[in-house]
Amino acid sequence: MSETAETAETAGPGLLTPPPLEAETLRIVALGGLGEIGRNMAVFEIDGKLLIVDCGVLFPEETQPGVDLILPDFSYIEDRLDDVVGVVLTHGHEDHIGAVPYLLRLKNDIPLIGSQLTLALVEAKLQEHRIKPFSLTVTEGQIEQLGPFECEFVAVNHSIPDALAVFIRTAAGTVLHTGDFKMDQLPLDGRITDLRAFARLGEEGVDLFMADSTNADVPGFTTAEREIGPVLQELFGKVDKRIIVASFSSHIHRVQQVLDAAAADNRFVCFVGRSMVRNMAIAEKLGYLHVPEGILVDLKNVDELPDNKVVLMSTGSQGEPMAALSRMANGDHRIRIGKGDTVILASSLIPGNENAVFRVINGLMRLGADVVHKGNAKIHVSGHAAAGELLYCYNILRPKNAMPVHGETRHLIANGRLAAATGVPEQNIILADDGTVVDLRDGKARVVGEVECGFVYVDGSSVGAITDTDLKDRRILSEEGFISIISVVNRSTGTIVSGPEIHARGFAEGDAVFDEIIPKISAALEEAVRSNTDHTTYQLQQVVRRVVGTWVNRRLRRRPMIVPVVVEA
Repeated sequence: MSETAETAETAGPGLLTPPPLEAETLRIVALGGLGEIGRNMAVFEIDGKLLIVDCGVLFPEETQPGVDLILPDFSYIEDRLDDVVGVVLTHGHEDHIGAVPYLLRLKNDIPLIGSQLTLALVEAKLQEHRIKPFSLTVTEGQIEQLGPFECEFVAVNHSIPDALAVFIRTAAGTVLHTGDFKMDQLPLDGRITDLRAFARLGEEGVDLFMADSTNADVPGFTTAEREIGPVLQELFGKVDKRIIVASFSSHIHRVQQVLDAAAADNRFVCFVGRSMVRNMAIAEKLGYLHVPEGILVDLKNVDELPDNKVVLMSTGSQGEPMAALSRMANGDHRIRIGKGDTVILASSLIPGNENAVFRVINGLMRLGADVVHKGNAKIHVSGHAAAGELLYCYNILRPKNAMPVHGETRHLIANGRLAAATGVPEQNIILADDGTVVDLRDGKARVVGEVECGFVYVDGSSVGAITDTDLKDRRILSEEGFISIISVVNRSTGTIVSGPEIHARGFAEGDAVFDEIIPKISAALEEAVRSNTDHTTYQLQQVVRRVVGTWVNRRLRRRPMIVPVVVEA
């Protein structure tokens, strides 16, 4: 499998500058979604024009404290936004549409192309950012000419309705990008992945196949969504108090099954969480969600109902700190979890979120709730094609080249092995990272270089201001503590006028534990001033930092953030 550039020049630390793009060559650069679950974004370029497929966010891990969202790095296209002919959105999940507002902040008239539901969800997000987009609604079978890109849209089945794959025709060749998909043969909405269209495109010729890799290492076939309904109904029938179901706020099929199970058990349903309320209102208005008459109640009226008549449909299935379920687990939500309540986590664990989810589960159980999750009941099925489904696709399409997308490294490798097993030549299988530059020409895809492609952190109202160094400081503060040392020195006499005064945070030991280090700081400072009167304040501060750091590491086995302050009298 191809993983390195064949022709490129070294451009700085570890980067290979791609050569100028030749005529009748299609360039593909993934700015996210490779080596991670989320932040999906791919840029296609030919004849001086750019087409973007998806523009999503990645949710932060525990090692990124304070971060709200992680965006793709737009720097590769930032000075070429006038060349962007459109953004194709394959479906409405946050990891595919969540970064659109931040892209349109840079240029708000970039056209958005997607299905009815996808555009409705992204337009609701854009309203919060006061952006009115230029959008084009497309359906399966539709063909649109976007500059030098002819895009044909193909129905695919996923855990959200209205998902589309896109087949891109260019002068350099063709690309089929699946977005996220699976091959559920009995979907709730009757809309299956259109394998007849796949076969037709395979006959036409697929030069590059970019397939969803999320479940490529899972053998067999993904379980049908409709198998969840009976499990939910059985669970509901056994519970005589409140039921709280947590899921993604865009998982309309799962919410539909909760509504149906609640109706069968004569319960009322309340949507909890701003995004859940917003998305389900959109889905119902557009006809994607069918709400039984009189079943919905407002949150403020829930307490008036008997516990055995209540189902709360909530956000927070991934342990997000500010989501409704996490706040319930922490006891700071108006819904108070109590003994006998049942919480159902109807979702999978996104890699990296495990600790956060288990922390929520522990909090709920501490409050007396019974927690049902994928580990102890069959209450979730994936929205992604497993290995058996991907093999079918490779055999139907017979692509010349394969570039697995949407997954961690292990998923991409597994997808590449499936491609090889079906006859795609090893040298035509590209396992890329974010920022890898791939050129398609004359039916051959090859890596030609890489571009800078880092994480862009959203922290409150700031975008891109927080760096990895800042996050390292935050981790040290949260895990190792903080020490400040203030000293006033008289350079002419070589004595300490005041201090050293030590203040510590994040230490179980009292401040008295630092008394034994104070004479050592004083001696080191006085020696430094006497030995060299030209020492700068910064150099004196470094003397303090070394003395305190060595002592704390040896005495307390900690590596705190140390902030020395030396003032001249």
